[in-house]
Amino acid sequence: MDKRVAHKLLLKQYCEQVILQRIAITQQAMNEAQAAANSESKSSVGDKYETARAMSHMEKDMHARQLLAHQQELQALRSVNVQSVYQVPAAGAFIRSTTANFFIGAGLGKQVIDGETIIFLSPISPLAQQLMRKKAGDEFEFKGKNKIIDVY
Repeated sequence: MDKRVAHKLLLKQYCEQVILQRIAITQQAMNEAQAAANSESKSSVGDKYETARAMSHMEKDMHARQLLAHQQELQALRSVNVQSVYQVPAAGAFIRSTTANFFIGAGLGKQVIDGETIIFLSPISPLAQQLMRKKAGDEFEFKGKNKIIDVY
């Protein structure tokens, strides 16, 4: 297997691991919010009880929205092809520039993997969209002037 494809496969697996971890944490928070709503005991002060239950339900709904967003991100990531070696930035591409390294797959931000700092971008992020219109040798704006050294 091509060393560049193997590198991107590793990055994609890392993204998947992070998103699956986020899904598990969000699922647990949702369950805890539901349990809190269920355990809220009726007291002589009815309003306090209703308010606490409503707050727990709102928290559960917030976690449900986060869970859906994480699941959609995971689904989008799984459709990213890292088997190809790209000439221009695209979803599934790794981009080395004069000041930073980027992987277009999932928006995880700056991560350090095996001592290498990589900025993980969602394919729909403004920076990824800007990069997708460039090729090796082109300049782009990211914390000042940058130049794409390599794409694969």
